Parts: sequence; C-alpha cells; structure tokens
Amino acid sequence: MMCGLTMEKRQVIKPSPFVNTAEGFTSLFERLERLGAAPDQILVGLEATSRYGENLYHVLLKRGYRVCLLHPAQMHAFAQQRGLRAKTDQVDATTIARALLSGEARFGYVPTEQVAIYRELVRLQQQLSEDVVRYKNEIHALLVVLFPEFTQVFADPTRPTALAFLKRYPSAQAVAQAEVSVLSQVLHQLSPKHYGRQTAERLLDVAKKSISSGVAISARSTSLRILCDQLEHTQANLKQLHQEIETLLDQDPKAKGVLLIPEFGVMTVAVLRAELGDLDRFARMDQVVAYVGMDLQVKQSGKWIGQTKLSKRGSGRVRRILYLAALRSIWLPNSPFGAYYHRLVERGMKKGMAVVAVMRKLLIVAAHLILTEEMYEPGKVAALSVR
Repeated sequence: MMCGLTMEKRQVIKPSPFVNTAEGFTSLFERLERLGAAPDQILVGLEATSRYGENLYHVLLKRGYRVCLLHPAQMHAFAQQRGLRAKTDQVDATTIARALLSGEARFGYVPTEQVAIYRELVRLQQQLSEDVVRYKNEIHALLVVLFPEFTQVFADPTRPTALAFLKRYPSAQAVAQAEVSVLSQVLHQLSPKHYGRQTAERLLDVAKKSISSGVAISARSTSLRILCDQLEHTQANLKQLHQEIETLLDQDPKAKGVLLIPEFGVMTVAVLRAELGDLDRFARMDQVVAYVGMDLQVKQSGKWIGQTKLSKRGSGRVRRILYLAALRSIWLPNSPFGAYYHRLVERGMKKGMAVVAVMRKLLIVAAHLILTEEMYEPGKVAALSVR
C-alpha cells in the first residue's frame, strides 16, 4: 500500500495498493517520478515486516531514495497518540506518512550482510531444534500405543539405530510376525558392534507379550514411519547448519575473543552475533544492556513503590542463553563470573538477583570483546562494567 504527503500535509498519492513484484515496483516508481522531485528529496517509510519488504527496501536505496525502516510498535504507539482506532492498510499507509512528517519517526536498524547471515542461520537452527523436539515427543507418544515395550530394549527410541528399525517394524505386531533370524540380520546391519541375535530375541519376546491394542495400527504405523524419517532428515540438516555456523564464526574476527569464554558455547556466540547486531550503533554499554531487556524497570506512583524488575524488552533468545551461561559459571572452576556470583551472595544478595547480575556481566564482557576484537582475559572481567 502506498501513500504520499507533501511537507504541507497535502496528499499527492492517494492510498493505493501495489503488489510485491517487479510490476508492482514499476508502478510505485512511476507514481514517485510523477511528483517531479529528485529521489534524494523523497523520504520513504517502510514498516518492518520480517522479510516481506526487504527487496523493496534495497531497490529504493539503489535508486537513491531516502528510506526509513519503522518498527511496528513505533507505528502502533504513534497511531494511539493520535486517537486512531481503525486499522486498515489504507490507514496504516497514511499513518506512516504522517509519522515521517511529524519528525517523531526513528530510523530502524538494518543489519549488515554478516549480521543478516548470522540471523538467518541462527533462527533456522532454533526452528529446526524445536522441530526435533516435537518429532521426538510425537514418536514417544505413538510408541505408547504401537509398541509400549520397545523402550525396554531401546532406552531411547529416537537414536539412529532405533529410528531405522522402527521405520521397518513400526509396531509390536510387525515385530511379532517377523522371524528372529531376520530381525537379527536387520539389527546387525544397522549396528554390527552393538546389536545382534540377543537383541532380536528380546524384541521378539516383548513384542509377543505386548499390550498394544492394535487400533488404527496401519495409519499409526504410517505416521510413525514418516515421523522417524522427518526426524532423521531434520537432524541431518541441523548438523549441516551447525557446520555452517562454525565456519562463519571461524572467519569472524569479532567472534574470536568471545569464543574463548569457557561459559559460552558455539551457538551462544552465534546467537549473540545475530541478535546484538552491529554494536557500534550504541554509544554506551548501558544501551546494549537495555537493548536485550536486561535493564531495570521501576514502577512508582506517589508514595507507592512497586517491584523493580527487568524490562525484558528486546531479544528473549539473548536473555535465555545468558541465563544458561550464568548458571554454568556458578559451577565452573576458576570462573571469574562464578566468583562474582559467590561474592554477591556472600554480601547478602538473593541468588536470583545475583544470577541476573552475572548475566549482565557476561553480556558486557561479550559486547566489549565483539567491539574491540580483543582476546578474552579472565583477569580483566572485574574491570568491565555498565557505563
């Protein structure tokens, strides 16, 4: 949806739709050219909508237009301040134009190529990891009715050998009908060093005594085969993705120092690089802390003073990995972050608050190393603070 206003708030382009294709872009640029102004004299506002407007954003920049990427929350707040209750594409386009004219619009952050790569890989990794958990849960749930005794033989039915076996024999009835010699041969092929005739005999015995009802066995067997196959493919893709992330980190000079922090794993550093973005856009370290929602929020009215809590704005992914790293530091020998935690607790600070303090310290140290490209030195941890 496009809409154009002059500095005098006169409407020169009525709210009108255009498609997110080459033809749609051509239509937009024709309307802009009819205004008779040079591209660098036109400010274009785009609401950030994940990947949808990315191509248009870069085409506008290449053509010389000034582009302001606007956060949806910023536009929502602007509309509320003006008492706008309706929300349609036409109203949104006009609201964006009015926000640009008001001078209140803040230019949104557009990540560099490297940060964009990190974000794409890290967020896909999280999505695939969640898929793996979901597939495993569904496999366990199906086995409860198809072959509840299977875990007596294979403690974890989502291990590679168990998955491959279940794809061939997805139910107790299928195993019970097979010959022990055939089962033994299959298991030997799948894992010759660990499984053979003894395992086959145990499987056959529990299958024949199984309490499986056999209800919807054909459909459920198909579901189990597909889930096992999906899990195998997703885990393979996840492994490939991890390799790409490790390669990216190895080639990133800003990540080398952070990778030396014992409390951080490879994925922790990758998440920090993806979610923090280009840190040189922050003037002070407390802005970095606020960006990930680790700043304190105080609620007070008159004599009433509420609880002081974390604002929890920004990326929850960063707070999650910092929390895990902070817990790891408590038990890690010779960790300066763990020592910092124990000092705070000894001074009377509550353990939960001490963990939050360690999270902030971890964030500050990581941000400093990314900015300066220095190597990690445990002895300098105490010297770094919010400022």
